[in-house]
Amino acid sequence: MTRLLINGELVDGQGTFPSLNPATGEVYGHAPEATTAQAEAAVAAARTAFDTTAWSTDVQLRIRCLDQLHQALLDHAEELRELTIAEVGAPRMLTYGPQLDDPVKLVRYYADLLRKYPLTEELGEVEIRGQRHRRWTEKEAVGVVTAITAYNYPNQLALAKLAPSLAAGCTVVLKGAPDTPLTTLFLGQLIAEHTEFPPGVVNVLTSSGADVGETLTTHPDVDMITFTGSTATGRRVMEAASRTVKKVFLELGGKSAMIILDDADFATAAMFAAGTICSHSGQGCALTSRLLVPREHHDEIVEKVAAGLARIPLGDPADPKTFAGPLISEVQREKVDGMVKRAVAAGATLVTGGEKVDPGFFYKPTLLTGVDPDSEIAQDEIFGPVLVVIPYDDEDDAVRIANNSVFGLSGGIQSGDDERAVALARRIRTGTFSVNGGNYFSADVPFGGYKQSGIGRESGPAGLEEFLETKSFAIVVRS
Repeated sequence: MTRLLINGELVDGQGTFPSLNPATGEVYGHAPEATTAQAEAAVAAARTAFDTTAWSTDVQLRIRCLDQLHQALLDHAEELRELTIAEVGAPRMLTYGPQLDDPVKLVRYYADLLRKYPLTEELGEVEIRGQRHRRWTEKEAVGVVTAITAYNYPNQLALAKLAPSLAAGCTVVLKGAPDTPLTTLFLGQLIAEHTEFPPGVVNVLTSSGADVGETLTTHPDVDMITFTGSTATGRRVMEAASRTVKKVFLELGGKSAMIILDDADFATAAMFAAGTICSHSGQGCALTSRLLVPREHHDEIVEKVAAGLARIPLGDPADPKTFAGPLISEVQREKVDGMVKRAVAAGATLVTGGEKVDPGFFYKPTLLTGVDPDSEIAQDEIFGPVLVVIPYDDEDDAVRIANNSVFGLSGGIQSGDDERAVALARRIRTGTFSVNGGNYFSADVPFGGYKQSGIGRESGPAGLEEFLETKSFAIVVRS
């Protein structure tokens, strides 16, 4: 049975809760139900490891343990791949990219970055009131970190939090999403059985209720919270953290726009738009779920996008040829279907899709036109394979519509002129942007959003710096 990791030991919870295979709707396995007492024990273990061991100051130990974790992930990649396909409903082809193989590279990246990252910076000497003063800064770990992840890319989200926080010298309590607990617990098992992380440095919990998360976000011994999930939940996390003024990193929702300019190759742009919204069946916070098109070319582009969606059949995620698999749960499928139905009732036109497919939690790729830019379907995150088309009159109008959102996570643009595309992209208030199909998603590229899409950046040097404090020193220079 998969177990919790607390203070270096794999332990049972108080009972279990089921994890479903979203492609069949059947129970795939059971995860241990952590208690609030176990959450408190995990925090205590992390606090003790940070305060009383050399973990936060021993750079070579941290590098060695990250190297070991990277090797363990490589050695057990095929086991984790099959688990991810079955529990997450991730198409096999995605596990060779952002669902597994790319996240593993994060561990290697941060081990290598730690080898060369300057933790001390000399600021030189100055004369103040007749004395010379030498100044410098040192980077120190924030402390005990609570890491809470979403279900859609559990390996990516867990390792994007674990790798930089551990490299920085923090100790961590990681809580996996209740829809994908087994995938996250597998990481805890690898750490316990194949690495030399000292007891308490990494703790891994799962639970189906809210009590454990509440404990982890309000506990006075937690110094920082890193959370990925919905903006609504992120607001509650931020509020909980405010009680003890914890540092927070939030990677939240998105309602990103893809703009097709009038000089684009419409066939290529339409194919890209269709493929993007169907990636992992639309369960990605940075996916472009609003398609902005020139008004005079609206019908032509809609026809091409609809044809592209029709060429993306739903299928068994274990099949190497499957591009679009199931949604994570019946609850999520009902949410998506409800939003589509309300949009049609409000006057939108359903061009294609809008249907459930059984067994499992599949939902047909869906295209809507005639959508009010201020309506629910155009403003709220759907997290399903649903694309809404909105016409614009000119570039200024396209920018206005793209920025008409509380979110600012990502965006895309398709144009025959790279310089024109980049100039327009700079006017969109988002943290990431794809120009003519460019892929920014990599271990060395900072990822995060503006506005209500979050606070801070994951990946790249910025991802490490989220978990570091800067301490400034000065000493009198004696001659």
